[in-house]
Amino acid sequence: MKTPQFVQLHQPGDGRLASEAAQGLLARPAAVSPKFFYDALGSRLFDAITELPSYYLTRTEAAVLAGHGAAMGEQVRRWLGQAPVMVELGAGSCEKASRLFPLLTPGAYVAVDISVDHLRGALACLQREHPQMDLLGLGMDFSAGFTLPPELPGLGDGPRLVFYPGSSLGNFAPDAALQLLRDMRAAAQGGALLIGLDLVKPAAVLEAAYDDELGVTAAFNLNLLHHLNHLLGSNFRVPDWRHVAFFNAEASRIEMHLEARTDLVVCWPGGQRAFQAGERMHTENSYKWTLPALEALLRGAGFGEQLTWCDDNGWFAVCLARA
Repeated sequence: MKTPQFVQLHQPGDGRLASEAAQGLLARPAAVSPKFFYDALGSRLFDAITELPSYYLTRTEAAVLAGHGAAMGEQVRRWLGQAPVMVELGAGSCEKASRLFPLLTPGAYVAVDISVDHLRGALACLQREHPQMDLLGLGMDFSAGFTLPPELPGLGDGPRLVFYPGSSLGNFAPDAALQLLRDMRAAAQGGALLIGLDLVKPAAVLEAAYDDELGVTAAFNLNLLHHLNHLLGSNFRVPDWRHVAFFNAEASRIEMHLEARTDLVVCWPGGQRAFQAGERMHTENSYKWTLPALEALLRGAGFGEQLTWCDDNGWFAVCLARA
């Protein structure tokens, strides 16, 4: 049996994340990247969110992949040949990719996440299930750009299938999303992209998914304050803030914010920021697309032929695009 390999390119403790977070707090209006949601507790809270009845995204995407995975696999083999290298961005538990292995038949799998520590257990389990497959865990923060180093083991020189599920592209502003897609096209080396994207639907459905009645999403958003305290040495108090989520129809995106309940001053070594009651800190965007907008986005990034599958309600799309 082969052994998974791990390469850590991003160094979480090098001060760059703290500097980025501080710059976001000092911006007008304050805004911090959604990547700061994902400390250990934040990751567990997000897993709980995916189980909520109102959070349709995960189960709807899973149903599309299960219902049409065989057709996707057939098309991947037609374009890329047998046993392509599969590269998953934001792999996390690697569960989505592993369910597709029997249909896509990859010869090697590269799991990309911000820290390889999150990948070790998942890849160890995958290796037992697929003892002869080359598995690589790559620790990388791709939020500011995605390029695969050519010297990585197991990548090879042939076409690759880049996999980006979960509509995570929606966290990026339009210009940044377009650039990330161009980066993924380059990384595919003439292969293909398999991407899941959430579609526009009634605002009530969207808002319930990001502001559930149990308050799990609120806890997920508020836990960001704990993470910032750990990262910056700041003095955020959770009771001073409340969760706000709404659909901005003009921008076609869900917005999540934290709103100050009272006038306050947040301090950290080397900086501080005053907030007035009602002032908000922007913590996440989640863009939603129509099918024509999705097709135009991919073509704008340089992708060619596209095949798209949706659920019966037309709520979620999984698109295979040729690089």
